[in-house]
Amino acid sequence: MSTPTTRVMHRNFRAMPPTAASGEGVWLVTDSGHRVLDASSGAAVSCLGHQHPRVIAAMKRQADKLAYAHTGFFTSAPAEELAERLVGDEPGGLAYVYYVSGGSEAMEASIKIARQYFIECGQPQRAHFIARRQSYHGNTLGALSAGGNAWRREPYAPLLSGAFSHVTPAFAYHEKRDDESETDFTARLAAELEAEFQRLGPDKVAAFIAEPVVGATAGCVTAPEGYFRAVREICNRHGALLIFDEVMCGMGRTGTLHAWEQEGVSPDIQAIAKGLGGGYQPIGAMLANARIVDTIRDGSGAFQHGHTYLGHPMACAAALEVQKVVAEENLLDRVKQRGAFLERRLVERFGNHRHVGDVRGRGLFWAVELVADRASRTPFDPALKLNAKIKAAAFARGLACYPMGGTVDGRIGDHIVLAPPFIVGEGDVDMIVDRLGAAVDEVLKSAGH
Repeated sequence: MSTPTTRVMHRNFRAMPPTAASGEGVWLVTDSGHRVLDASSGAAVSCLGHQHPRVIAAMKRQADKLAYAHTGFFTSAPAEELAERLVGDEPGGLAYVYYVSGGSEAMEASIKIARQYFIECGQPQRAHFIARRQSYHGNTLGALSAGGNAWRREPYAPLLSGAFSHVTPAFAYHEKRDDESETDFTARLAAELEAEFQRLGPDKVAAFIAEPVVGATAGCVTAPEGYFRAVREICNRHGALLIFDEVMCGMGRTGTLHAWEQEGVSPDIQAIAKGLGGGYQPIGAMLANARIVDTIRDGSGAFQHGHTYLGHPMACAAALEVQKVVAEENLLDRVKQRGAFLERRLVERFGNHRHVGDVRGRGLFWAVELVADRASRTPFDPALKLNAKIKAAAFARGLACYPMGGTVDGRIGDHIVLAPPFIVGEGDVDMIVDRLGAAVDEVLKSAGH
């Protein structure tokens, strides 16, 4: 048995990751002095970059006053003020917020409150949830059951709930037939969802769950025009709820505070995290409309769920300042502008690349999908581990990006996600694209392509 070099259980048990020693703006620096441009904001988290002075100052002020108070006894000023900022004007009908510590917890809360709502409004038979293949909704068992990431689900399949079923994702690059128009594709997906409602029993479905822009599992996939309006209509017709997972794509990442604002519909329940607190403290949240919360308030009077760190004052104070900075510095406009520039540069660099099949995304949330053959859209053999090699090659060049495998079905396919901080400059974008292009070409060449 080998002697461990670390007692920390890192993601890879066989390799010690470099130590991040400091950060400033879009840059991270290791303890050896290696400067790395954070082109993915970690996992689409660090929306303001690193060590933003206003957020650090807000955290220090809160630490001087109150670090923690359990929500079984108290609320706190940061929690109340952040809630007013998030749902005070009831965007899309969302009127209440429930704070947790991350995205998986936000999705667990979303699933549970949907179930409790139907129990309390006299429809306890509604216990089924429909989601989509090639989705990701978190790593806790309920969220993993909802998700359609085959690779992540496989080891835990015997533990996952049978209350969840999955339909075809709105992933045009791989799912739309050559003889279909976008309208036809949308109609086929809607018909499949309707058929799943009928298979389960329309009065037994609690909710449909989806990411408005699919995140890391498939790589920044936007839905075809009219898809979410069709989904909303089906849910309304059958009395089911619509749950949007905006843990990765929300809080400004796609150019609007909520990704659903660009789809012409709003959810009944929404999960947010990542860009909510920008990585300065662990925080996520579930947002719910008044009908759901009022039903429970008028019934049992309490959400039958909870965690130790709900509404953590330090986390809420950090997230509050992050959201103030986003609003006061007009960063949503910057996301749109820099996002358009990033799109242009990616298309210039990769649009005619013989091994890039698709460049897709929205706002500052983009992905490049690699293929062995553009004409047939055939992915590379996963044994090549191209995504991992590109990650390493990019890092060596001072670029942190987010390559993933399993793009097509959880096992085959490679893509690279780029989600730089909202403060990214045009010069930074040029550097991101140049360094990524060099890394991709190096790895493909070494693999004989």
